[in-house]
Amino acid sequence: MLAACGAASEVGAGPTSAPVTTASPASPPAPQATAKSETATPTEEPDPGPVTIALGGDVHFEGPLRDRLADPASALDSVAPLLSGADLAVVNMESSVGTGGTPEPKRFRFQAPPTALDALAAAGVDVVTMANNHAKDFGDDGFAQTLAAAADAEAGDPPLSVVGVGADAAAAFAPAVREVVGTTVAVIGAHSADDPTADSTAHWAATEDRPGVAVTRDDLGPLVDAVREAAATNDVVVVFMHWGVQGESCPSESQRATARALADAGATTVVGSHAHELQGTGLLDTTYVAYGLGNFVWYRPGPTGVLTLTVLDGRVAGETWIPAEIGTDGLPVAVQGAEAERLSAEFAGLRDCTDLTALG
Repeated sequence: MLAACGAASEVGAGPTSAPVTTASPASPPAPQATAKSETATPTEEPDPGPVTIALGGDVHFEGPLRDRLADPASALDSVAPLLSGADLAVVNMESSVGTGGTPEPKRFRFQAPPTALDALAAAGVDVVTMANNHAKDFGDDGFAQTLAAAADAEAGDPPLSVVGVGADAAAAFAPAVREVVGTTVAVIGAHSADDPTADSTAHWAATEDRPGVAVTRDDLGPLVDAVREAAATNDVVVVFMHWGVQGESCPSESQRATARALADAGATTVVGSHAHELQGTGLLDTTYVAYGLGNFVWYRPGPTGVLTLTVLDGRVAGETWIPAEIGTDGLPVAVQGAEAERLSAEFAGLRDCTDLTALG
């Protein structure tokens, strides 16, 4: 959430100028000294405080979730508490956005009306990535509606930024940049699934003269360049990948290689989804990686959660996992007590099949 929470630094008042003493008119005349103006020493800006970033997995509005969009302001009421404690919240929008178009010849096609973006903004989401295998489910004409809805969301109140799609490749790989408690955070989205899903959506890749998705399966170059450029001009770089193999709780070799390339390019954190399963988290050198955040707002019940990272001086310094369960209504609700401890232990254990180390 962009409203500065407890992480905001408090800046004290600057130094007060000393009072100027003048001679009384009744005093005998005396030689006049040349007045010497005093300039207060500029107060140095304090170092930015910690920034918290809440991360959730896949979101769509299929099945029982569709009717909730009749009231976007309250559609995701149960989600808001899971995100509200953070300065910035990011999820993956696993759906096209619009009201029509030409359906693609694929098994699963998702489309939500533009009010879906309003619902996400109302729930406290600041950035969504749409770099995935559903962004163009309703063809080029449907995708034009998606881009128009994204522009409207960016201009909304509160604003919601959409990354990972665009009118051309440069726009699709461009980051959303937000300033949070004195820290600039750049968020980039990209699609790099390495299962048959990628084959069916390869033609969706944005190019120099074609709208589309930030696709990186065959060429990591544009994404690496985008991350390197963002790292050079921002304090924190978050890369949200749509990657891996559906149904797998361990990262693929492609995920590991991509994470390494992005870490070397300067990413602060690399997170992802697509497997519809939770995957392990931890450090890859100094880059924090969360290979899979699973489903979040989804029509199929199951375990989920929100990962909140605390970033200080450009590095992830803390992590918090809030375990939750997706109910039959499609909405996640935090679990408590022994069940929360069990699910948290299971989530931590997913690190065992990764190349990551625990955050110390």
